[in-house]
Amino acid sequence: MQETDILEQRKERTKLFFSLRLKPRLILPILFITLTFLSCTELSEYDSQQIQTVINDSLITTTESWDVEMVLTQDGQKRIYIEGSYAINYQAEEDKRTNISGPVYVQIYDSTGAIESEAWSKRAIYLENQAEFELYDSVRVRTIDDRRLYSEFLKWTQNTDEISSPNFVTIITPTDSISGRGFEGLTDLTSYTIIEPRGRWMVE
Repeated sequence: MQETDILEQRKERTKLFFSLRLKPRLILPILFITLTFLSCTELSEYDSQQIQTVINDSLITTTESWDVEMVLTQDGQKRIYIEGSYAINYQAEEDKRTNISGPVYVQIYDSTGAIESEAWSKRAIYLENQAEFELYDSVRVRTIDDRRLYSEFLKWTQNTDEISSPNFVTIITPTDSISGRGFEGLTDLTSYTIIEPRGRWMVE
């Protein structure tokens, strides 16, 4: 069972959930205009799709916060912690996400609750329905045993507790370094696969 504690105020360390500013968009004026227009003329398929898109957008609720913290737990265990300078949360029927502006800082925990890896990026997205975090732009990962990963994109999947990227990555360990495109591996970088390796170097 997944339990998600989303967007705690960083400045209130008492773990109180903050009250976010809701910005629901009004749908009644849009529906009135749409029905009036439909009664006067026959719409093309494209026009119908555009109107449906506007109506769907009006059903999205957004909330904002500054100096944010997010904690994701699973079976009572903390799995990932993330903080950023600003976040906006979108809640729609088929799309629930939180966009986080950086600098973004991440901690990933192992099964015992100890910090396993840390990561940094310029922005991030949490996809609630998929239970995934995506890190974007100048992504850096460092494990507790000094294994490091560099890329422009990295995804953490809760169900598998793995990280992956279709982009170019560089991994540096205390003994060697490898680069390539397409990466899948454990969050502690002790086991991974690079689909298209480009080179490997020994570290003296």
